[in-house]
Amino acid sequence: MPGKALFLDRDGIINVDTGYVSKPQQVTFVAGIFEVIARFVAAGYTPVIVTNQSGIGRGMYTETDFHQLSEWMQSQFTRQGLPAIPVYYCPHHPTEAIAGYLQSCACRKPEPGMILQATRDHGLALDESLLIGDSWRDIQAADAAGVSRKVFVSTQAKPAQTISGVLQVGSVSAILDADTLAGLL
Repeated sequence: MPGKALFLDRDGIINVDTGYVSKPQQVTFVAGIFEVIARFVAAGYTPVIVTNQSGIGRGMYTETDFHQLSEWMQSQFTRQGLPAIPVYYCPHHPTEAIAGYLQSCACRKPEPGMILQATRDHGLALDESLLIGDSWRDIQAADAAGVSRKVFVSTQAKPAQTISGVLQVGSVSAILDADTLAGLL
């Protein structure tokens, strides 16, 4: 039977988005993120990170740098008692990248490629899954993939585009509100 996924954007949801984060010393974890992940894991969700990383394509850091940071972040998740969290990333950019990274692709959000690949790799049920993102691109990618529930973490108004199943909250820690959490689990 397919499992439920908790798809998570990285920058702005897991760590504070300070722009092109590539080293552990640049990471500040977002308040409440460890507890949010733990609550969903306890409810049977598989956490999966899906993140655009155009800093690779722009030559600001390497894929090796990205993987090393991902390994360090996983060590922090493990310290919090969380399971291994697979990471899917897109290093491409359609207009501002170098060499082979300069391309339009099916993986860069708002395209659904990373979500669909994770779904195939881990046997996940999109209609039972949830995505938490801080960019409307995250919400669009989840919608295009068929993720039934989406949490838009932003204090800005939602764009005029109508997408069903979107809950907006002002912060990651607001997801821990008892009523909000009960509605999502």
